[in-house]
Parts: sequence; C-alpha cells; structure tokens
Amino acid sequence: MNQGPPNANRWICLDVGETLIDETRVWTEWARLLDLPAFTFIAAIGATIARTPDHQDVFQLLNRPDWRELMPTFRKRYGAFRNEDLYPDARQSLDDLRAAGFRVAILANQPAERTAELRALGVDADVMAMSAEMGVSKPDPAFFSQGLRLMGDPDPARVAYVGDRLDNDVRPSLAAGMRAVWLRRGPWGVIGPGAPPPGTALVVDSLAELVRRIGEAWPAPAPVSGG
Repeated sequence: MNQGPPNANRWICLDVGETLIDETRVWTEWARLLDLPAFTFIAAIGATIARTPDHQDVFQLLNRPDWRELMPTFRKRYGAFRNEDLYPDARQSLDDLRAAGFRVAILANQPAERTAELRALGVDADVMAMSAEMGVSKPDPAFFSQGLRLMGDPDPARVAYVGDRLDNDVRPSLAAGMRAVWLRRGPWGVIGPGAPPPGTALVVDSLAELVRRIGEAWPAPAPVSGG
C-alpha cells in the first residue's frame, strides 16, 4: 500500500535562541546597559555557562545584583527581533525542510511577542508558540507534551527537536520520546558542560548541515531476513 512521502508524517521542531536567532545583540546590549566593554561581558557569560546551567549567575559574577531592576530598560533597548539577528542559514533551511516534506514547528523559551516578530521576518512554521504563550518553559516535561498537542499529537518518535542546549533541549526532548538533535553553535553548544546523552539522534554544527543529514535522525530499519 502507498504510504505517501517518507517525511510527510515527520516533524522538525526548532528552538529559537542560538538555533534560529543569533543572541549576540542580547549580550552586547547588556554590556552597554551595565557600562562594561562587550568583550568583558561576553567573556563573563562564557565563564558562567561553562560552570553552571543558570546563565543569569553572570550578574553575580559581575557584582550586579540589581540587574532585574534594569530589565524594562533592556527590553526597550533590545526591542524586537531584527533581520540581522537571524542566523544566515535559518530561512533557507526552514524552506528546504518543508520542501523535503517535513512539517515544521518552532517552540522555545521566549516572550509571547517573539511569535509575531519571527513571522514578520518571514520565518514561517506549521506550528509556532513561545513559552510565555504556552504557560510552561523548558526543561519542564509539560513544555514538550504541550508542544506535541499543538502539533496534533504525533508519535513523539516522529518529531526531531533541534536545539543548542543539552539541559533545555536535548535531554528533555529525548526523555519525551522525541529524536533529540544537538545544534553545536552559540555558547551553550560550544562551551556548555557535558556531552550528548546516549540516544541523541544527531549532532550538527549548523542548520544547513541539519538539512543535509536530517535523514540520519531516523535510521532505516534492519532488513528482515527470509525464512
């Protein structure tokens, strides 16, 4: 019986920060707000990420416990996502994945307004929702179960979740039964502690590489020997 295109019932679900969006502008804006050289602040972020999963500890390292009071000013200065924030391979890779027959979802820990901002930049997906809209954040298992509901409750094994963080993306999506794909870019992908857990479906260094190798996330079944 004809089962249709091999990817028709498969989903590629992507994170946003350091997956679709380069967050360099986040950190340079914080450096300006704290009146620090960008290099100093970014180095402090790297040191923090290398030793703890909570990157907000960078403000303790810099002796700025008042940082939460500065959040409204930061949000105003940073504003919305811009074209230059998108990784160069983001739009084309999404187009290529859809052309290959995959359905695409974008689910991430972000403010609610990022959904409209991404769509305004021409980033399209069959399903798109941010944690602030969903009412739950990664790595909570409920984030992934709710994400599956938004996708129409596919078999989790038919969903590849792509993200840069082992703690927020790879391990919890794997625990949810998805095909976990680790994207090694951005500080968490390069200097974050640990190694991908057993069962990680794929490790790539760009979305362009993801497009080329995504078939490896679903290994072909072993042939059945004749009797």
